[in-house]
Amino acid sequence: MTGSTRIEGLTALELIDLYATGALSPVEAAETYLRQIHRLDEQVNAWCFMDEETTLQQARASEERWLRGLEIGPLDGVPVAIKDVFVTAGWPNLKGSKTSDPQPYTEDSPVVASLRRAGFVALGRTTTPELGWKGVTDSPLCGATNNPWDVAQTAGGSSGGSGAAVPLGMAPLALGTDAGGSIRIPAAFCGLVGHKPTHGLIPMWPASPFAPLAHPGPMTWTVADAALMMDVMCLSDARDTTLPPRDAGGQAFSFLEALDGGIKGLRIAFSPTLGHVQVDPEIAALVKQAAELLQLLGAQVDEVDPGFADPRDSFNTLFYGGAANAVRSLDAVQRGLMDSGLIEVVNWAQGLSMLDYLAAMNERAALTEQMGRFHARYDLLLTPSLPIPAFTTGQEVPDGWADPRWPSWTPFTYPFNLTGQPACSVPCGFTRAGLPVGIQLVGGRHQDALVLRAAHSYQRAAPLTHIRPELFDL
Repeated sequence: MTGSTRIEGLTALELIDLYATGALSPVEAAETYLRQIHRLDEQVNAWCFMDEETTLQQARASEERWLRGLEIGPLDGVPVAIKDVFVTAGWPNLKGSKTSDPQPYTEDSPVVASLRRAGFVALGRTTTPELGWKGVTDSPLCGATNNPWDVAQTAGGSSGGSGAAVPLGMAPLALGTDAGGSIRIPAAFCGLVGHKPTHGLIPMWPASPFAPLAHPGPMTWTVADAALMMDVMCLSDARDTTLPPRDAGGQAFSFLEALDGGIKGLRIAFSPTLGHVQVDPEIAALVKQAAELLQLLGAQVDEVDPGFADPRDSFNTLFYGGAANAVRSLDAVQRGLMDSGLIEVVNWAQGLSMLDYLAAMNERAALTEQMGRFHARYDLLLTPSLPIPAFTTGQEVPDGWADPRWPSWTPFTYPFNLTGQPACSVPCGFTRAGLPVGIQLVGGRHQDALVLRAAHSYQRAAPLTHIRPELFDL
């Protein structure tokens, strides 16, 4: 494991500072990231679509704006990796599926449109399992994505390509989606920051097939870069009417500006198992150390569980019901081209009734209320991001796992998709085998700024950002 101050190891905020002084150009940066992709992607398979001509064209336009002092936004010239589920003008949206229409789209999704208005440089599209349906990344269209710290292990999913790209310096910023942990799982497995925002905070169009559960969000090397992306992505869009206002007295709120202030006096509930999860001993020890550090930083940390039973049955009903709805128009030939595991859960979900679905929605509402009451007592909930380290690539569950289907091994993530709360995974150390481990900080609904502030405080006190995978320097 090594560190680096090379261009491909810089954060987005560092890139912007260098652009402003003229010490680095967006073209030089884009070319550097493209070279890194060419050098390393064969090892991890993080990218499924590249359009270097467009990437360099956008970088040249940004360079011209910086030279003339006409930069258009806070990400002008910063390269971004786009998960292959976000509609992007001029590019296809294949979602890891052989059944997708390969024709380019003519408009951007709201998130991509916001990034474009802010001056981003689109690097390409990153891998996802078919329709983003599971917690590891492999698909019939694109194959499997490997972990940058050990290519024999999975990068996680469903935003696995984005998760693998950032630690290897193939992109400073990446987009992910999270309907059951799909940002936080690869963030924990791959050693980067992944923030799942409050449901509805970031506009989403077209609607996810997992709409009641799905959150778009940033995947970055630092919490500060995640906050920078949040400032850009939370802008309203008429195609998604769920976005709440971000004005206070006429002033636009900035997540980046709200990072400082520390955590002194915050009430943090530390739940190492949620009351029912078996956690790998190495992970448990590292997360406990993180809890102790947060207390040293001035927070009141109490070991207490939020008190809910595992809501996986309700989650499965909603999530796999969404998957079944997504493929309802496909015929038998098309389904024969798809991930057999996806078709298995689709077939299961087709046996659900409307009353089953409504019962799951009722449990979702009850759990959301319960966590609302919990956060009246505690500002934040601290848990492991995952109970296990990354496992073998190409498997849906670890060897010897009793339950053969995801999300059985992600019990810390999917409950907070049901509740729609903000949750951030931050690296907290490595196993003896050198695999990353993450902590998860969960806040009450619409408390994204607080979650990011606590995550930032922790990362500043226990930085691991100087450590990159050995593959980074290959």
